[in-house]
Amino acid sequence: MSYGQGGPQSQWDPWKPNSQQPWTGDSDGLSPDWAALADASEKRSKRRRVALIGGGVLATLGIGTAVAMAVVSAGDDTAGRPSSSLPATADLPSASGTPSFAPTSAPPPLDPKDFVSSKAKDKAPISADLLFPGTQLTMGSNVYKKGPTADSTKCDTGVQGSLPKVLAANDCTRLLRVTYTKGDIAVTVGVAIFDTEAQALKVKSQSDSKSIVKALTGSGIKAFCNGPVCRSTTNSFGRYAYFTITGFTDGKNVTTKDTAVFTAGDDLADSAFQQIRRRGEAQASAAAAAG
Repeated sequence: MSYGQGGPQSQWDPWKPNSQQPWTGDSDGLSPDWAALADASEKRSKRRRVALIGGGVLATLGIGTAVAMAVVSAGDDTAGRPSSSLPATADLPSASGTPSFAPTSAPPPLDPKDFVSSKAKDKAPISADLLFPGTQLTMGSNVYKKGPTADSTKCDTGVQGSLPKVLAANDCTRLLRVTYTKGDIAVTVGVAIFDTEAQALKVKSQSDSKSIVKALTGSGIKAFCNGPVCRSTTNSFGRYAYFTITGFTDGKNVTTKDTAVFTAGDDLADSAFQQIRRRGEAQASAAAAAG
């Protein structure tokens, strides 16, 4: 049988395996119909281009959708959900689910002044040497040498002027005294003790320029402030009233120009305050430690 004659011709498709090429009815039966082949090829190319273009559009749409979904899912995982898919208000965690903790703040520290404001709480031992320990006192750059001390339950024996009456009216129970020197300057500090802070405050308010503690001499310290003009101070802290008298050991009068005398008196008054406060701090600390 010759190709191109006889039985039915099969449609040739260059993209289809085992398809047969169409042959013309030329006399030799061997030459293909090139025009028919070209026309068939053109039709197939058009169909392929349409298919490719369509596929490209679908591919582009697919990429765009993937990116959009990625952007949504990259945020809050509830952002892409309809509102109906979110939990109802009753399903949301409530504030009652938050764990609570007991307060852990420490109680306020004990006030040292409370322990030196009444006889009921001020139980620590006291004496002139306990309140003013050591052999000297340093205040800043000033060093004062400690001299004699005195301790009496008869408060009027260590004061003069209007102070004996004031101390007696407010039930003074004890008077401590100590003297310090620096060069030719001497200072006596007197500490009067009462049962309550209110009594000490009254002594402070009732004292005047003639309410004076007696200068304490001895142990090599000459008499001072027994006639010449001297400088005195009065103050109180807690149940303690404290006084100073400062002058020259050579009998000179103190004037407003004698700044060293004023400094010495202020230093010893400040020291008395600090020592009374330290007494309160020590007792407050002990009470806190005891629980």
